Amino acid sequence: MKFISLLRGLGVLALGSLLPGFATTASAAPTLLVPAGIDMAPWEALLQKHVDDRGLVAYGAWKDSPADLAALDAFIAKFADGAARPATGDAEIAALINVYNALTIRWILQNYPTESIRELDDSWGKARWNLGGRKVSLDEIEHKNLRPLYGWKVHATIVCAARSCPPLQREAYTATNLAALTGRAYQAWLGRDDLNRFDPGAKRVAVSAIFKWFKDDFAGRGTLNQVLAEYGPTRLRDFFRRGDFAVSYMDYHWGVNDQGDRGANYKPGLFKRLF
Repeated sequence: MKFISLLRGLGVLALGSLLPGFATTASAAPTLLVPAGIDMAPWEALLQKHVDDRGLVAYGAWKDSPADLAALDAFIAKFADGAARPATGDAEIAALINVYNALTIRWILQNYPTESIRELDDSWGKARWNLGGRKVSLDEIEHKNLRPLYGWKVHATIVCAARSCPPLQREAYTATNLAALTGRAYQAWLGRDDLNRFDPGAKRVAVSAIFKWFKDDFAGRGTLNQVLAEYGPTRLRDFFRRGDFAVSYMDYHWGVNDQGDRGANYKPGLFKRLF
């Protein structure tokens, strides 16, 4: 900790830009307005084409397709201007999830080939995206808007472009499907034994580090054992309901979530391992 304090004193370390989830407290009032009525079909078509059933992305093929890059940019551009008629309620949450995921994918495509989003320039903290009439960061979308609006539920829905992320869904979020698709996203995430592991015999669960980074979000209605009981593997739900288990957290694989081998063997340097 003395080393971290020294780096902070030297102005070298900005932890919030190194690790999504370090900002564990969500802003109370959303800061963005997104337009109502944006057609999500073009985004869903791109997901269907370039994302597989494990949530991995064919970045190479996507980048090699001028038409698909243009379609992604056209979808993102719909969010750029200030909203004369802003989305509200579930439509607002769904739109913010979709644009967050689209921007994250666009950032990887812009820098592809890369082994990890963490090797890029301030991926989450820098305000580089035109949204709602101004430049915003991914951090602002997540911590100042989605988390205040959607709480713990958001954590299975947004992608960080890493192999340990909750799997990116191949369907766009809408006001109509928000609850159901969020449920499927949690089921897909908790059903993957490379992302979360459960051992009822030993009364142990090893869950994603996301549950540690955002532990304050997983409180009240969204406590870990309640989330596991609702969305975890069906055969284990009685075990989860009892809550009689020790919890540990899995190492996070920051290699890019590519359908090929890129990122599969990614190992962060010493600085990134420390922070």
